[in-house]
Formats: sequence, structure tokens, C-alpha cells
Amino acid sequence: MMGWLDGKRALVVGAGSGIGRAVVTEFSREGARVAALEVSRDKADQLAAEAPDCLVSRGDATSMADSRAAVAAVTGAFGGLDVLVNCVGIFDFYRGLSDIDDDQLDAAFDEIFAVNVKSHLVSVRAALPELRKSGGSVVLTVSTSGFYPGRGGILYVASKFAVRGCVISLAHELAPDVRVNGVAPGGTLGTELTGPRSLGMSDQVLGSAPGREQELRDRTPLRVALTGADHAGSYMFLASDRARGITGTIVHSDGGIGVK
Repeated sequence: MMGWLDGKRALVVGAGSGIGRAVVTEFSREGARVAALEVSRDKADQLAAEAPDCLVSRGDATSMADSRAAVAAVTGAFGGLDVLVNCVGIFDFYRGLSDIDDDQLDAAFDEIFAVNVKSHLVSVRAALPELRKSGGSVVLTVSTSGFYPGRGGILYVASKFAVRGCVISLAHELAPDVRVNGVAPGGTLGTELTGPRSLGMSDQVLGSAPGREQELRDRTPLRVALTGADHAGSYMFLASDRARGITGTIVHSDGGIGVK
């Protein structure tokens, strides 16, 4: 049986946990050769141990030097790059603008937008020469929060709206050479999204909230609590040749929250 991604060479940025980790598994299962960029040493080491066929680079996705080094590692090992996926993000735990002190706002804005928006632009910029050579594709991670208020605080929601803009703008700019799409996951079981250091939230983990599974079921019309593996299929489809006519599109993997 042929996989949907047979022959593809992929780099997954933010691959050490959550959706990114599930994308690594899904892409490998569908025949891709997969590499990863992960900032956490512990997560990078764990990924390398659990997925020995995955080429793991450790580095910061907001750093052009680290991102270019990861792309170079992929092209050196695989001979090129066909697919870039970015799953990097941090969460603000529903902080409203009035909940952020005056002396916190600058640093919180810079940190959240650097991780949630800049990392996407940096990774695409670093991979672009190789993606143009291969006629490849990009899949960025938006969020249901980029479409509906209340699914995060002011800075998280604003940053995910910005990623929506990145998807459509890059799709326009890079056509016909490179396709650019996004996935907008809803709330996810087992996510290890942490908060910004600038707001004192770096030790908070979204997936560990009590009663999260029931809360996710209650908020979605389909009454589902989705995992990273549930979302990974959307990334796989958009990266595959079966989506060769699709660019500038965002797939909503959110349990149908838009029809509520």
C-alpha cells in the first residue's frame, strides 16, 4: 500500500509534543521522510529516542540561524525539502487586555507574537529556496482562536488572526511555486502549550487543566475531545499531492464549533 506522502521530505517545526509530535508520526506512517526542529532539549531527546528515523535538530524557531541550520540538515540528509509544517505556539490563558499590567504589555506582546507569528515567517523564509526548487508546500498552524473570540486572551487571539494573514498572504506571494495552507485546530487533549514567561505563565500547561476533556466535549457540536492525532490528518492531506489544487485555505479541525 502506498502512503499519501510517499517520497516527500518534510520538516516539522515544534515537533516535540502535542500536534507537532502527532504530525511526525502521521507523516512517517504515510511514507514521508521526516525531520524536526524542537527548542526543548528534553523533548528533542525524547523524540529522537521514540522516532529514530526522524532527523531531530534542536533550536529556536524564531531564530533564522537555527531554522536555516535545520533546513540544511534536512537537505543534507534527504537531498531536498518538499513540505514545511510549523506547529510552534504559546498560550496566554485567557488574559484580557485589562488583565495585563502596563509594564507587562510590551514584553508580553513581543514574546507571544515572536513565538506565534514570527516563528512561522522565519521557518518559511529559511525553507523557501528549497521549497521553490521542489515545488513544495507549507502548512501553518492557525487555531479556532483565530476565528472566534473567547478561545484565548487578547494577545493569543490576535496572534492567531495574524497567522491567518500569513497563510493567505504567503499563498498569494508564493504561487505558483509553493502552496501555503493552514490548519485551525480546536481545543486539544494532551496539549503541552505553556504560557509566556513575560506574564509569569511559563510553568502553566493548558492540557493539564482539570475537567478539560468534558469541557472540550461540551463546547463542540460534535461532542468530541480531539487529540493531536485527530488533527494530524488535516496536515497530512494538505501536504499531499491530493491537495495540489489547494492554496490559501485553512482546514477547521475543531469539532464543528463554527456551526454552534
